[in-house]
Amino acid sequence: MPAKVRKATIWAFALYLVWTAATWLLEGRIHTLLRPEAGGDRLAYVVIANLVIGTVGALLVLRFTLSSGDATREYTGFGRRSPSMSWIAVGVALGLALYFAQGAPSTNPMVILNAYAQVFAVSVAKVLVCWALMGGVLKGAFGRSRWVSAAGATMVASVTFGIYHIAHSPPFNTISMVVLLTVVGLLTGAFFFASRDIYATIAFHNFPGVYGVVQALAAADKLGGFAAPQVPLLATAIVSLPGRRRHADYPPATPAAGKHSPVKASGQSLPKEAP
Repeated sequence: MPAKVRKATIWAFALYLVWTAATWLLEGRIHTLLRPEAGGDRLAYVVIANLVIGTVGALLVLRFTLSSGDATREYTGFGRRSPSMSWIAVGVALGLALYFAQGAPSTNPMVILNAYAQVFAVSVAKVLVCWALMGGVLKGAFGRSRWVSAAGATMVASVTFGIYHIAHSPPFNTISMVVLLTVVGLLTGAFFFASRDIYATIAFHNFPGVYGVVQALAAADKLGGFAAPQVPLLATAIVSLPGRRRHADYPPATPAAGKHSPVKASGQSLPKEAP
């Protein structure tokens, strides 16, 4: 493994371990998600583990590794000048297809939107830590072959994604669920490296969580509560969306292996502060 990749990998794993530990401390240890009345604990889990550490922390580590030349921006999903609207549309379409293929506990658009917003902040953190950071950094550790490096990084990112759920409350911390979520991670990883767009990947990866939320609401006969816009959930989702800023001092994306055409700097970078 090249020295620069090794350095970036250490930073990536360090952030991953802190994020996982915070998840266990604020959710898995006290079974926050199994206690509907624990509004304060749930808020602390979302804000500290996912917004502060999983989102802002991951973006800061990405900025550091990229600005120091230890990783390549193209591999992290932030290589384009702006989000790919076509890939975002594909991600939403595929996610909806998976949702309906599983049985669609509700087809009410507002119920689906509110559920999407409820799990969005957590999904952003998962995609940033496991794929943008872990996968994006480790892609450079598997050689110059585009397909081999993508496959290796996808495997590692998916395994770390599955193992992360041990820090959660039941049933997510069971071995069978960890294996299942690792498989889900492989699908997300394939989409991430195919699209090379962090926003499209978040749009796609969020839908398995939507199905779980809507299914739980349907089982508890509480779908009616999600039939109207849930402003706090929608606001939290908007705040958790990674922002994009321009900074002249940021390094340009580098061309993929085997390409010889020059790549111009886009001037675009990860944010210096919370989105």
